[in-house]
Amino acid sequence: MRLWSLHPKYLDTKGLVACWREGLLARKVLLGETRGYRNHPQLERFRRGADPVALIDRYLHKIADEGQRRGYKFDRDKLEPVRPESRSRLKVTKGQLIYELRHLRSKLAVRDPDSHRIISELDVPLAHPLFRMVPGEIEPWERTS
Repeated sequence: MRLWSLHPKYLDTKGLVACWREGLLARKVLLGETRGYRNHPQLERFRRGADPVALIDRYLHKIADEGQRRGYKFDRDKLEPVRPESRSRLKVTKGQLIYELRHLRSKLAVRDPDSHRIISELDVPLAHPLFRMVPGEIEPWERTS
């Protein structure tokens, strides 16, 4: 499961669709509707919030926004509408964003050279709109290879 902290505009088609699918799985985990992936480290940051399901829904709405911008239609009926009062953002470290950018570059070099060229010159990427970048190293929940 990879729930990218990077802005979804950097993801290629396969990455965007996979993020949507894996985000829906994460949502089921947070709702207690599945037994698998309950201890997945990427879910820790959502669980730290006051309403983890609302956070993953906001995350997924932004993924759907990017899909819509590209002409795709992700089924938002699987999500709760974003509540106006839910404006809080989660923190993500600069080190985490840079780590994810490098990870995405390695994937795109193989499967989508055009998308790879677009992000190859980035030093510090934008975060997914749910996240606010803060100074720091790679997040403790990240499984580095």
